[in-house]
Amino acid sequence: MVTCMAKVVTTIDSAKLLKRQTENTEKAPTGAFFVRCVYWEFVMSAFHDINLRALDGQELPLAPFKGQVLLVVNVASKCGMTPQYAGLESLHQHYRDQGFSVLGLPCNQFASQEPGSEDEIREFCSRNYGVSFPLGSKLEVNGPGRHPLYRLLAGEGAEFPGDITWNFEKFLVGQDGRVLARFSPRTTPDDPALVQAIEKALS
Repeated sequence: MVTCMAKVVTTIDSAKLLKRQTENTEKAPTGAFFVRCVYWEFVMSAFHDINLRALDGQELPLAPFKGQVLLVVNVASKCGMTPQYAGLESLHQHYRDQGFSVLGLPCNQFASQEPGSEDEIREFCSRNYGVSFPLGSKLEVNGPGRHPLYRLLAGEGAEFPGDITWNFEKFLVGQDGRVLARFSPRTTPDDPALVQAIEKALS
């Protein structure tokens, strides 16, 4: 029996957070504020420094996505939420000309619901959902084998830390590489909160 996590939507208004940090500089040591700023700069740089591998075996660096808004999603072909592929493709098509992309990352860690080879995954996504957004090769999102990308997204020190709960968990990444929001697997691609967050990030 699988218990699905209730929908959780958490967003950060980076400008407001920075304003609060600035206002609190009199109460906190200058060095602490400097470290926080350096950490933000590191995160912004680190995200786009990561290199993935695409389903076809070619390199899939994140550097070309600098200046774009990304929705990073761990996907699976045999999950009850697999039909979300259709909504993700719709989001990608609707906003891609505005500087948005979905990035799908297959993972077999949840009930072995992504057992196929890279070729099988690519064929499945193309045939059933006409997926045109980038798809990486299979990776691990939790545990000791967690990919560096997911250590950055959800590991210790991340804006939204904590293990990935199931397939189709979503991270909204801003143009500067900062994680703006995290959405639970049950948040569908057409959820108004997700759409609003994307549009705000693009504005």
